[in-house]
Amino acid sequence: MCGIFAILDHSDADSARALALTQAPLLRHRGPDWSGLYVDEQVALAHERLAIVDPASGAQPLTSPDGALVLAVNGEIYDHQVLRQRSPAYDFQTASDCEVLLARYRDVGEAMLGELRGMFAFVLWDRAAGTWMIARDPNGIIPLYWGCDAEGRTLVASELKALVGHVERVHSFPPGHVMTSEDTAPRRWYHRVWHRAASEPLPTRVGHPDGLRQALADSVRAHLMCDVPYGVLLSGGLDSSVVAALAARFARGRVESGGSEEAWYPRLHTFSIGLRGSPDLAAAQEVADALGTVHHGFTFTVQEGLDALSEVIRHLETFDVTTVRASTPMWLMARRIRALGVKMVLSGEGSDELFGGYLYFHKAPDDRAFHEETARKLGDLHLYDCLRANKSMAAWGVECRVPFLDTRFVDYAMSIDPSAKRCGGGRIEKELLRRAFEGWLPQRVLWRQKEQFSDGVGYGWIDALRDFAEQRVSDAELAGAAERFPSGTPRTKEAYLYRALFESHYPSADAVATVPVQDSIACSSPVALAWDASFRASADPSGRAVAGVHGESWSPDQAEVHAKIG
Repeated sequence: MCGIFAILDHSDADSARALALTQAPLLRHRGPDWSGLYVDEQVALAHERLAIVDPASGAQPLTSPDGALVLAVNGEIYDHQVLRQRSPAYDFQTASDCEVLLARYRDVGEAMLGELRGMFAFVLWDRAAGTWMIARDPNGIIPLYWGCDAEGRTLVASELKALVGHVERVHSFPPGHVMTSEDTAPRRWYHRVWHRAASEPLPTRVGHPDGLRQALADSVRAHLMCDVPYGVLLSGGLDSSVVAALAARFARGRVESGGSEEAWYPRLHTFSIGLRGSPDLAAAQEVADALGTVHHGFTFTVQEGLDALSEVIRHLETFDVTTVRASTPMWLMARRIRALGVKMVLSGEGSDELFGGYLYFHKAPDDRAFHEETARKLGDLHLYDCLRANKSMAAWGVECRVPFLDTRFVDYAMSIDPSAKRCGGGRIEKELLRRAFEGWLPQRVLWRQKEQFSDGVGYGWIDALRDFAEQRVSDAELAGAAERFPSGTPRTKEAYLYRALFESHYPSADAVATVPVQDSIACSSPVALAWDASFRASADPSGRAVAGVHGESWSPDQAEVHAKIG
């Protein structure tokens, strides 16, 4: 994971250099391995590097051999070897996966975006043409912000903290969008049918366990492209366990050689965290024992979590309740992971959105409502789970990769008939995914009910957060919340506490506007609150709020195999 900072269309190279040298270090936690800076008469590109692929020669900003193109990018391009073959005339200077962006841009221009399999946010300067390009990956796995200052310069950064106070208004750069020097705002480059879920016919692909497993295996294998020690975040839930099981199958072969060479770091390490005695720790250990991984089960105390809240919110750049709850233990875990020398981890984010894994999906009234909600959730991932996974890990210089959100796998999963993915009526959530991995995991884990990360680390964690907020926020303060916070007014003491901590770090109204504020139950969208009369009365992001579903026991014998599962 890296950090980028750019100043575009400046008129004073000295002042641009000075600003870049001040602001880029605010992102150094994302890339502690090396710092790079390019400045000319029009642009300044700064890069804070976390060296994952080609640590020896892949320092950025990257420049084409003729000096005409300059690139600062945060991300990974998993199909870079294939793309290199499409540009045989380009004289590659490094083994970096990111250099292929320069080659493909030279050959096909903006059309290269549709070729990329990976996660990315970048700024590319075409010095010869005098034009620049900003782009972000389809699902917003990598964060990116932008804004214009009083001098008319466009500023771009990986995190909010590098822009606040230096632009007139800071914006989150939307996923799947691109912006060039000829545009006044970002425009969408990534188009899929599921973006228009409400107006398109429902998908009809038969949900076949074997096909699903093969598609996910292809993604996990691609995501193991790495030249440094890596591991898997293993909560003991279905999604992380499936990723770990697949990674364990491929870990001994080097991806870059098609598996013909032994991997540089062949022993797979897995990581989990929880309060002592938490359900996640026990389940993760069971999976690790079955897979034979080197497992690290970290514990944290409630007080350690509470003490970290302000710093977590500063790194996350959000006050969303669900995100803060889940990110705090993840942030603590990231520090322990980096202490072991690990710089990259795989994680299971995205599965619940693709397959309707949250417990409130049991209340979906029909297939269309189910499908439309999965599309909404995917579209918002950059504001929640992607933000949490990326920034929690990047706070300590660890890169987090998410195989479920690989564009090829997303296309596959979103083309499946929603009746094959839908839970309820005696069917456990994500039944199709569970059946795809029969025999790969312990049965108790394979059929373990969904636990949101903030619940699974130990139910006492959420209760402690509520109690802490009760002590820190008075009744009078909450009653006056609308006066202090007129936009997106917090309605609970916990939400009030997080909002106050956020504004202690980012007091400007435009920073607040980058954070979504909406009603939710168990991570639902606001639309899904209409699915059940009890939802609005008990709206809370914890999965425990879904009465009659959370806490049920399931087994493969109980689960009904739907007709649309092949």
